Amino acid sequence: MPRSGETVQPPVNDRFIPARYHAAMTKTSASSINWIIAATSFGFVVSQLDVTIVNVALASMATGLKASVAGLQWVVDAYALLFASLLLSAGALGDRLGARRVYIAGFVVFAGASLGCGLAPNAAMLIFARAVQGIGAAALVPPSLALLTHACGGDMKLRARAVGLWTAAGGAAIAVGPVAGGLLIGWLGWRSIFLVNLPLVAIGIALTRRYVAETPRNGRGRHLDLTGQALAILGLIGLTGAIIEAGPRGVADAWVLAGFAGGLAAFLMFLLVEALSDSPMLPLSFFRNRTFSATVAVGTVVNLSYYGTIFVLSLYLQQARGYGVIAAGLAFLPLTATFILSNLAAGHLVGRFGSRLPMTGGFLVAAGGYLLLRLLDDRTPFWLMVPGFLLIPLGMGIGVPAMTTALLSSVERKFSGTASGVLNTARQAGGAIGVAAFGAMVGRNHEAIVPGVHGAVTISAGLLVLAALMSLVGVRRN
Repeated sequence: MPRSGETVQPPVNDRFIPARYHAAMTKTSASSINWIIAATSFGFVVSQLDVTIVNVALASMATGLKASVAGLQWVVDAYALLFASLLLSAGALGDRLGARRVYIAGFVVFAGASLGCGLAPNAAMLIFARAVQGIGAAALVPPSLALLTHACGGDMKLRARAVGLWTAAGGAAIAVGPVAGGLLIGWLGWRSIFLVNLPLVAIGIALTRRYVAETPRNGRGRHLDLTGQALAILGLIGLTGAIIEAGPRGVADAWVLAGFAGGLAAFLMFLLVEALSDSPMLPLSFFRNRTFSATVAVGTVVNLSYYGTIFVLSLYLQQARGYGVIAAGLAFLPLTATFILSNLAAGHLVGRFGSRLPMTGGFLVAAGGYLLLRLLDDRTPFWLMVPGFLLIPLGMGIGVPAMTTALLSSVERKFSGTASGVLNTARQAGGAIGVAAFGAMVGRNHEAIVPGVHGAVTISAGLLVLAALMSLVGVRRN
């Protein structure tokens, strides 16, 4: 294992690495690991930034594009659904073709779709461009984590530190999203929140080409599970779409019922196909490992609670409280610093105590933060929001990196891309369902916003307590 001053040897596949980068990649110093972390973090940053930066633009989009609450939910969830649906294939594709190649391709797709979002003339085109953006995001996250894992080799402490920093970058992007979005929209309009991705993507590609080595191929001759992929997309879109449309149409509507039935049928068929497939996109054997199963379940409920709550809080601040777009963005500022600091502390805590205790304690702290937000009404002073806005990222910023480290430790390194794809699929699917479900609580009128917030944060607190229990019982000591 590398000591201070020694070199770290990331795996190199000469076939896929340009000659001018070969020397740098085969002699990566311990200090250069920081550049690798930076390069792989850019993909995670842009993918996570576009999950939350949209939230403060909802009121501006509703006015400019004449979009309903359901339409706004689709703007958020079109991205999340394609992101979630394709993560499994992206992880497997990175394992089979090389994570670096897939990662750079994801950047290119993401940049093109971001430009399309920024130029969209109406809500329908924006929703379509957001879906394509989700495809690019899916090709960024699992390969970035796989590249980082391979660069760290077998050094568990180095990997815990690197994953902590990688997660910190993504957590900071999630937290910064509403603040940056509010400032950009106030100065340049809502389209700027998508166009800002273009320089970020350019930097990410340049760093990746310069510092990051390709990973070895795994199972090159195996085919992608296209049937499973199609069923996964249909299942997620069917279930989430039914939840979204249940708000304006009603639960008893024929289309809503068909969406629930079709989504559930597709999901069950997906599990059957995966169980029978020789080359599944979701290896069900992974779930025989107790830690793997627990972390995937925890990831689902954590994102469901957080993304759903941020969606309704954005509507609360702008529509129930009358905050302007910049003020609404700045209102989320307490989330930012706390996420960054707690993510940075997580690597140290996991290295010292393992994953289980930071997960359990972190999620209980976050649950307390959600409960504090039950104090909100249509006249609550901002200072009463701050304790909840501090405790939620404090707890989640410690628990989520620990969760990611626990999952990667539960599988062989050669399957790290696929495993991270499973976790992030569960997380993004949970986030999409959270936006759909909590958005339905808000309804179509301002009077429903405060009760909707109360319901969202109460459910979220319960889910975080459940996540803490699953962490305590399901994650093995390490």
